[in-house]
Amino acid sequence: MASLSLAFALVSSLFAVAAVAQLSSTFYDTSCPNALSTIKSAVDSAVAKENRMGASLLRLHFHDCFVNGCDGSLLLDDTANFTGEKNALPNQNSVRGFEVVDDIKSQVEAVCSQTVSCADILAVAARDSVVALGGPTWTVKLGRRDATTASQSAANSNLPGPQFDLSALISAFSNKGLSTTDLVALSGAHTIGKARCVTFRTRIYNETNIDASYAASLQGNCPSAGGDGNLADLDVQTPTTFDNDYFANLVNQKGLLHSDQQLFNNGSTDSLVSTYSSDASQFSSDFTAAMVKMGDLEPLTGSQGEIRINCRKIN
Repeated sequence: MASLSLAFALVSSLFAVAAVAQLSSTFYDTSCPNALSTIKSAVDSAVAKENRMGASLLRLHFHDCFVNGCDGSLLLDDTANFTGEKNALPNQNSVRGFEVVDDIKSQVEAVCSQTVSCADILAVAARDSVVALGGPTWTVKLGRRDATTASQSAANSNLPGPQFDLSALISAFSNKGLSTTDLVALSGAHTIGKARCVTFRTRIYNETNIDASYAASLQGNCPSAGGDGNLADLDVQTPTTFDNDYFANLVNQKGLLHSDQQLFNNGSTDSLVSTYSSDASQFSSDFTAAMVKMGDLEPLTGSQGEIRINCRKIN
């Protein structure tokens, strides 16, 4: 029995490797040569309209990839056959940008119909969002196809939460084949974006590893009761610029979320946070490598899945 399951595990991992091998940065060069420029133009426009949208689009890709792979399943609305991921606890009243994805998809459909997947749009939009906010670029591998189902329970069990301790964070990323370096680098995405009061209230009222004046400044807009949806910047220094200030904040005990400060709290990741706080190019290098690695998670390729016409529903 053990040899049988070992053989199955080996075959499964070979399939995963084969799927990733089918992803290619030139996937649409012939079938939709204007796909990438169309996506970039739409992302630039959306981020110019609202800086926060860059963080929102980046987060959509992350929340998509961590749940059954980068397959666009997060974008599906609930149906009679399945309960989707949008209302899972980590996503409800939190993930946003679906209308922007709809707009990008309709623009891409106008230049080449039913060719570019919603999963690939999320991957490219994440990269273009980081670049639009002053961050590094990377080459996005393409050729993912779209899932025909979604899983709220998988979203609830796979996505790391703001209350996670370091060991839980390391496990959540390790379960996806991502290293502790990947965890710390990808957490640097919190150099942009905002979080809701409900996600950091306990930290600013009850935790001691937080700068006192920083906690007090947050309490003004996040009362001990009520105001759950009130927002605060994840990066107190440069909230709309993609840089390494997030890590400097952690060193100064100004991480907004409990899970943020866990990365610099006398633990195994302290030294890497210190490195990133003083070495922007090392952070950029590790972040882009981790984004490519995350984008490789369990893609549907070849004849698997479909190319959705509308990202919210299966064809």
